[in-house]
Amino acid sequence: MRNKKYYTVSYLINAAMVLLLFLLLMGANASGMLGRYQRGIIITIFINIILAVSLNLTTGFLGQIALGHAGFMSIGAYTAALFVKYMQDTVGLELIIKSKVTPMGTLMFLLSLLLGGCVAALFGLLVGIPALRLKGDYLAIITLGFGEIIRSIIENLKFTGGAQGLKKIPKLAQLDTSYFVMIVCVVVMFMFVRSRHGRSIIAIREDDIASEACGIHNTYYKVMAFTVAAFFAGIAGGIYAQYLAILGAADFDFMKSIDILVMVVLGGMGSITGSILAAIGLTALPELLRSFSDYRMLLYSVVLIIVMIFKPSGLLGTYEFSLTRLLERLTGKRKQQTAKGGAK
Repeated sequence: MRNKKYYTVSYLINAAMVLLLFLLLMGANASGMLGRYQRGIIITIFINIILAVSLNLTTGFLGQIALGHAGFMSIGAYTAALFVKYMQDTVGLELIIKSKVTPMGTLMFLLSLLLGGCVAALFGLLVGIPALRLKGDYLAIITLGFGEIIRSIIENLKFTGGAQGLKKIPKLAQLDTSYFVMIVCVVVMFMFVRSRHGRSIIAIREDDIASEACGIHNTYYKVMAFTVAAFFAGIAGGIYAQYLAILGAADFDFMKSIDILVMVVLGGMGSITGSILAAIGLTALPELLRSFSDYRMLLYSVVLIIVMIFKPSGLLGTYEFSLTRLLERLTGKRKQQTAKGGAK
């Protein structure tokens, strides 16, 4: 039986690893090892991690296939972009001075992400209430239709820039702030999955009839998971908008939703660490294969097919990687605990 001390040590180890990765990242950036291109790939990885983990709440832990995740991302992206543009152009706040983000710019960046997430969550609630009464293919078709409707609406609104896109968005997404936003999002989603609400959602995935019989309000928890996933997709969209500084509705088409779903399936439906690994791999792999431009997409596709054939449950399935367990195995403490348990 794991006691309170075990979990305290586990939290401290994970916090130390997060801090170490941040220091390594900032050190590499300060030394000039990371150019603009490399920083762009890393920020894209952060965005895709948030998207993959958030979709895993719906597809992996809830067990409902959703194909409109890019729609929620687009809502968050345009909401955050319009907010910071308004603050800079209308209110006159100095968000960027000489290509450097001001403290006010960082504050507006965080507020815009929160606003984008809330608006996306509102749309997730409105779509989820009627849609989640359906299952399987029907739910996938409805969410797919929602994503395409949102894209079409964005293309025909003047204040979003229409088909020409939204331009001159303040570029507030920096490497350090994006890193910590990603960490906070993943931690919150991990805590949500491990909470009472998360266990109820997993119970619905395993057997929705039995969960209803046990007193779990299936529709309520389905909508909750869908809304939470939409919230974090909106945050990812806000980072995306303020990194690229230009948005177009075509960036959030059906294929974008498929790309996010592939990350979830490849990493393992029901594994947060699997989604993180898949997001890193599927973002970095096309860039690593760029030197093989003629065969890049072929090699990328072959890698995906091989993984799906030999590991259909994904890289990790429902398994969660634990740094604490790894250290216990390396130090031999795991074997000692197993031996003690067997002796009892």
